[in-house]
Amino acid sequence: MPKKNIDFKLEQIGVIKTPYQEKAPYQPMDKDGEEFSIIINPEYVDGLNDLKKFNYIYVIFYAHQITRKPEMMITPPWADGKKVGVFSSRSPIRPNPIGLSIVSIKKIIENRIYTSGLDVFDGTPLLDIKPYIKDLDDKSDANYGWIEELDDKEHLSLHIKGIPHDY
Repeated sequence: MPKKNIDFKLEQIGVIKTPYQEKAPYQPMDKDGEEFSIIINPEYVDGLNDLKKFNYIYVIFYAHQITRKPEMMITPPWADGKKVGVFSSRSPIRPNPIGLSIVSIKKIIENRIYTSGLDVFDGTPLLDIKPYIKDLDDKSDANYGWIEELDDKEHLSLHIKGIPHDY
């Protein structure tokens, strides 16, 4: 017997600062030359204790500028017309517009974490931060799933990674 849906509320713990106002990359860009940071609300600052000992963090955010209603079958723009389920995609248009990025920590000053490039708009609400732990989070047997079936996987991998290119 299915359980009843539970009502719940998520708490914004900070805000993400990026140079992106109207257009953001599809994935975090490690080598982006702009300044990116996460500002933690004062009541959560103690939660940053020892975070600077990690090289990378997961940044979990609310994609607050998504206005389109999600569809369960989508066509990724770089996938040459292939339709896939939204849960087998990295589309930001989802039933719950929660985003996840892995970024490096450059430095932490008071309540501000300076990071490598983030793929979000300036002012995006921060939901959580978790450390990226090498042996727990590095999956050497990860694959490309349905992407491996596409004809031009190498070209498409540039789109997936958000890497600018000419062809």
